[in-house]
Amino acid sequence: MSAYRFTSDGPNIVAIGGGTGLSTMLRGLKRYTKNVTAIVTMADDGGGSGMLRQDLGMPPPGDVRNCLQALANAEPLMDQLINYRFQEGSLAGQSFGNLFLAALTGITGSFDQAVAQMSQVLAITGRVLPVTSEIIQLVAEFENGTRVTGESKICDFKKAQDCRITKVRLVPERPSANPLALEAIARADLILLGPGSLYTSVIPNLLVDGIADAIADAPALRAYVCNVMTQDGETEGYTAADHLRAILTHSGHKLVDFCLVNSEPMPEELLPLYAKENAVPITVDPSEIEAMGVALEERPLADIRQRRLARHDPDLLAQAAMQLVEEHTVRVVKNGSPRYVRER
Repeated sequence: MSAYRFTSDGPNIVAIGGGTGLSTMLRGLKRYTKNVTAIVTMADDGGGSGMLRQDLGMPPPGDVRNCLQALANAEPLMDQLINYRFQEGSLAGQSFGNLFLAALTGITGSFDQAVAQMSQVLAITGRVLPVTSEIIQLVAEFENGTRVTGESKICDFKKAQDCRITKVRLVPERPSANPLALEAIARADLILLGPGSLYTSVIPNLLVDGIADAIADAPALRAYVCNVMTQDGETEGYTAADHLRAILTHSGHKLVDFCLVNSEPMPEELLPLYAKENAVPITVDPSEIEAMGVALEERPLADIRQRRLARHDPDLLAQAAMQLVEEHTVRVVKNGSPRYVRER
């Protein structure tokens, strides 16, 4: 590929999501552009993040910490320190990185400022922005009319109900968006949704006031990066079109131009291993995707045969993102600053 035609800073790319999917994407993108912004969901209420959220009344730090680590350029010892989890006592299972963010929140009086300060400590490439500074809860509603409150409870509750999620919403509804997130979306050359857990990592961001509208109004290319496998407790039986339909339904907009799906086939011998986790490769249904006005882009996004894992590869993800920019935009320099303008 000829992605190296980009300037040393590269295009402005905004990646929106949470969990391991977003941090995986960021690890790849930082190799191709310095202008990368992660917009991170704040709905997590489980594990160490949930403990700090409950004890200190602060936003959950875990997903933000993962993104900061993914973009970090710090010494190996600092990376080990941020990633360290206590093994014993009342802090067992808690991450030092979470505690570091909690301490910085106390010092600065603001979680947003704590994230900015930790970004400097880790010398990150780009920026990490919480989607909102409000304390929020995620509520899931199901086909049988039941509902559950709390992101950490949704997976097990869904398995018990044995039916699909029909809707997720936030409490309070439509919390205010981080102004810097709205600004980043407006200035983006490419906006990426996902990969990651559909209902607990990707869609919650779109329910924050102004985020979906900003994406819909942005002049940037917009792409949804579909997961490689279905996810037990969220998307059993879902096709790629089902994932995309859920995003469009919750956002109320035609929010994306492209749907990026993995074209690397799953080796037969790995299927039984994932079947134990109630996960199968996601079926791609081109006609349904195109009927929603979204262009399908099938590319190798997971190095399954080499790694023996059905997971996205950071570099392959980043290459696919850069190819989208290269193939569908024109580079324009104005006042010394490059922009990548969509081809119409």
